[in-house]
Amino acid sequence: MDANPTIPADRTLFRDADKPMTPIKPIWLAIFGALLVVLGAFAFMSVVTATIVSVYFVAISMVMAGVAEIALGFQSRSTRRKLTWVLLGALYIVAGLFAFFNPLLAAGVLTLMLGASLIAAGTVRLVLSFQMRTDRRWWWMAFSALVTTLLGVMVLSQWPMSSLYILGVFLSVDLVFAGVCWIAIGAASIFSKAGVAEQTS
Repeated sequence: MDANPTIPADRTLFRDADKPMTPIKPIWLAIFGALLVVLGAFAFMSVVTATIVSVYFVAISMVMAGVAEIALGFQSRSTRRKLTWVLLGALYIVAGLFAFFNPLLAAGVLTLMLGASLIAAGTVRLVLSFQMRTDRRWWWMAFSALVTTLLGVMVLSQWPMSSLYILGVFLSVDLVFAGVCWIAIGAASIFSKAGVAEQTS
């Protein structure tokens, strides 16, 4: 008797795994990128609204994470572990609801944390750059560390007024850069297909 019986193809769990996925058309990638750029431009024209939207996104994410942790806690057999997970989940939900119903105050807290994180990340990166002085390109890392630290100092120096627009500016810049990236990917695919078609014709 064969110790490793062959499973019939029609009974396999992933019977369609070998089928190629339908690729996304490059034009749709470019359209999606253009949509992100437009959204980023609108967000940049109203950074306060974009800041509130960013806070709402964080708040909803925290509530969802809290619900997930509570669900995992109830599945645990250990009473201590169950109470820990439920308590953490409840704290996440409370913090998320607080951010949702007090977006401007939550934006102030998030902006303060953002500025402190930028300064900390820039300081650590600057220390690492000085430890890499054997590499001729170490000054690039030092320059980026100084820029990051300077951004953090600028955010904190204008706090709490900066909390009204910093998160919105970050969101708009992220949307624009993501959109430009998708446009570039879609355009490159379109031009590459056009070049192949010209060579074959």
